Amino acid sequence: MINSYSVPLSQLVKEFNLRLLYQATDYERINITVDDISRPGLQLAGYFEHFEPMRLQVIGTTETAYLNKLSADERRAIFERFFSYKIPALIIARDLDPLPECLEMAEKYDTTILQGSETTSYIVSSLISALKVYLAPRITRHGVLVEVYGEGLLLLGESGIGKSEAAVELLKRGHRLIADDAVEIKKVSKKCFGTAPELIRHYIELRGIGVINVAKLFGMAAVKESADIDLIINIVPWRDGEVYDRLGLENQYTDILGAKIPSITIPITPGRNLAVILEVAAMNNRQKKMGYNAAAEFTEQINKHFDSSFGQSF
Repeated sequence: MINSYSVPLSQLVKEFNLRLLYQATDYERINITVDDISRPGLQLAGYFEHFEPMRLQVIGTTETAYLNKLSADERRAIFERFFSYKIPALIIARDLDPLPECLEMAEKYDTTILQGSETTSYIVSSLISALKVYLAPRITRHGVLVEVYGEGLLLLGESGIGKSEAAVELLKRGHRLIADDAVEIKKVSKKCFGTAPELIRHYIELRGIGVINVAKLFGMAAVKESADIDLIINIVPWRDGEVYDRLGLENQYTDILGAKIPSITIPITPGRNLAVILEVAAMNNRQKKMGYNAAAEFTEQINKHFDSSFGQSF
């Protein structure tokens, strides 16, 4: 699947400590747009139907052993057809030396050749994991993302309702800030995680005080680069006559990038300690994930009580 996002090949080379054996003239302009990797075993055997040339290609011991059994002319013909598809790059695993015919055809078709020291399966799995993150679908939401007792809480609400102030109170209690004001959300597999735009990372804005650097004011333990979004909390002003869920039996979800994330709505009034409520919400959500639901247990006890009382009345 072609993604609308991309990552420079040069960035992957640096991140995975790959070595350049042959650098294409357009190396600095090559962007990877597909979040999958191929091991071109069938292609080296001459089968090119359903070949995906936009993927990074990785060969290792098995492919090299097969190629070594062929004559130089056969290898040259195979690599000529292979590189004619203009792949982004070929990665050779396990520090294996490239075959002369491989380098010859790579130079002819101006294709980058890379070398890695890790095993083939490790390179493939690691690159796929990284590409899934780099090329993941994403969206930016106005809100605050904090980590409380290991739970990622995305605080949403109208501007000025007190999201940043609640985050500062949570920081004082030993919890961590991921993003304030703008939260970049990516979906990887079935989960969403959030980060802060690099420009405003570690900063938080407090009306009346201004912008503060959380990492310098509270220490590096008070910030985190990213966190899974485990619970969305909609903070709303209290409205008389509005019906709110008092027991917590209703399971609410918010759809973000196709993922259903548990959510709750917290009405606030002046003097209500929002930070404490958020801590309880985080612990309660964690309990639910571990299989315990206090609201369901409470309701069951109430039902048993009334069933017992009803039976005794007869």
